[in-house]
Amino acid sequence: MDKMTKNLPDLVIGNLKIYPPIIQGGMGVRISLARLAAAVSNEGGAGTISTALIGGAMSHNSMDEHESADVRELTEQIRIAKKLTAGILAVNVMVALSNYAVLATTSAREGIDIIFSGAGLPLSLPKLVEGTETKIGPIVSSSRAAEIICKAWLKKYDYVPDAIVVEGPLAGGHLGFNINQLMNENTMPKLEDITVQVIEAVKKYEDNKGKKIPVIAAGGIYTGKDIANMLKLGAAGVQMATRFAATYECDAAEEFKQAYIKSRKEDITIIRSPVGMPGRAINNEFLKKAERGEIKFRCEYQCLKPCMPSKSPYCIADALINAAKGNLDNGFVFSGSNAYRINKIVSVKELMKELVEEAKANL
Repeated sequence: MDKMTKNLPDLVIGNLKIYPPIIQGGMGVRISLARLAAAVSNEGGAGTISTALIGGAMSHNSMDEHESADVRELTEQIRIAKKLTAGILAVNVMVALSNYAVLATTSAREGIDIIFSGAGLPLSLPKLVEGTETKIGPIVSSSRAAEIICKAWLKKYDYVPDAIVVEGPLAGGHLGFNINQLMNENTMPKLEDITVQVIEAVKKYEDNKGKKIPVIAAGGIYTGKDIANMLKLGAAGVQMATRFAATYECDAAEEFKQAYIKSRKEDITIIRSPVGMPGRAINNEFLKKAERGEIKFRCEYQCLKPCMPSKSPYCIADALINAAKGNLDNGFVFSGSNAYRINKIVSVKELMKELVEEAKANL
């Protein structure tokens, strides 16, 4: 990025400066790995590796979680990404993962710049990065969740978040809202409102520690104009995922990317995930079969703490691993609400250039 002509703000997280202020959101399973993360980082943003079932089908093939396929593959992906970029790199570690703690400690040990953590309250995260330079940022869907985390971290660790990601209801993947909120546009919370509420909620914690807590807006952000709007509201930056899925550098199979290009607005749907949370995905024949109870499976992973295989219509691990490989007859694609607007695959460089120019024009 040409910093000589910039008029967007840096996203400052501790001693890290991200410009443009764009974080590529973590996408699992095996959608955002080293290649995509490094490409985004090379353009000045922060690229994110998703740790969810990063070891693929062999994720839980070891009795020792410290020697599991997930840990080995995460270590490898971080090292590959560091060889491909000198930029800022993050990982996304879901609290709901059964091996959450070891994935967080592995990331910090490997010198990752930032850990973003959601799908639950990451109340123990400061302890997991103790003694390292790794920054930590919870992902929340409400000011209440932000307050709970700040208060708990301050009391137990004398620490406040280095950043907070506010993920609104238009995001892809698992969502921190209930089905009723997501199914009714009139009562659906607005990302803009939640972002402002979180900015207000964290002020007292900033004052307490004399430390800025940048708030990053995420979920449904598609254009540079969207970025500008969030910056005007006081967000320090944005997180975007869906648009980065449709890039040449995205680590998923071509068939996965084509699912975005072929999707129509009416295909973007809310599903009930086996992990007990609602999610947003592109409807396909697999999901229709699952709804009819026609999927036969056996749990091989025990990968997500809230999952109850006996009550699940399908194995989400199998489905997402298959999707990443391009086998959409036996899987499905998570997506944000604007996925249907994607009509071509572009390079990360092209996408970042477009977003920055649009954001500048609208700021």
